[in-house]
Amino acid sequence: MTAPARATAFAPASTSNLAVGFDLLGHPLARYGDRVTVARTDSPGVVMGEVTGLACPLPTDPALNTAGRAVMRMLHDHAPELGVRIAIEKGIPLGSGIGGSAASAVAAVVAANALLPSPLSTAELFPYALQGEVAAAGSIHGDNVAPSLFGGLVLVRSAVPPDVVPIPAPPELRCVLVLPDQYLPTREARAVLPREYPLHDVIGQCANLAGVIAGCHRGDLALIGRSLRDLLIEPHRARLIPGFRQAQAGAMEAGALGCSISGAGPGVFAWCAGDEAAAEVRDEMQRAFARLDIPARAWVSPVDGPGARLEAVE
Repeated sequence: MTAPARATAFAPASTSNLAVGFDLLGHPLARYGDRVTVARTDSPGVVMGEVTGLACPLPTDPALNTAGRAVMRMLHDHAPELGVRIAIEKGIPLGSGIGGSAASAVAAVVAANALLPSPLSTAELFPYALQGEVAAAGSIHGDNVAPSLFGGLVLVRSAVPPDVVPIPAPPELRCVLVLPDQYLPTREARAVLPREYPLHDVIGQCANLAGVIAGCHRGDLALIGRSLRDLLIEPHRARLIPGFRQAQAGAMEAGALGCSISGAGPGVFAWCAGDEAAAEVRDEMQRAFARLDIPARAWVSPVDGPGARLEAVE
């Protein structure tokens, strides 16, 4: 049987942190994502090919590119003789807070996996996709990689060693994602966070995290609504996102269960009970940004959405 010459995979955008779970919680977002094609070459190693779509200058050195670094590590361990070229179709703007770096890494390892002599399981791909976050943010955190790869609402109890726990999302739970026309690098958003927090705030955040997870398991939307509040990260990052407080206030007035910063920002997410409520929250959040003359895209996604998929193998 002839070995595949190329493979293409898609990985969805994701929202992470989810107010209560910094570097711990995330879920995929429907509609947007990155598509990566990995093709065999004659020489061992990884080279970066064309970048299209919502492209901005991306590193051409594979060791500094999120997709390239992830595939390099995977080939080093499982197929050092293999040579590949990686082409990226960006559907997620970088610096948006919806997992653009993670999606590229996830799609790349899913596509490259199809070319391996002995393909790995999805769980075995997770540590390699995490290497993309090292290239993007300088640290390993799995709250975008895990939902983009596995799908659904997930708790990353540990990235190293990997321990990813699926959380059952109530079927009526919807996520409104509003993406203002701003750019906020992850490294900058991390730089504003303090090294220490008051104990009472940490206790309160732990209680909120427990409340959200318990509410999801019980299907208790009221408990989720009481708990979806960020006491630690949001107070320090809010000033980096013009219009965030106004959009948050609009979301809550329109009936959102909770509203906070998506990932490092500037994306803003709100959880809602059902499609009708989500549409009202979406419109109010967009109006809040519009009143400040800030263009913003917005859409509604199920919380329990699918993860990455292999689209073609040739």
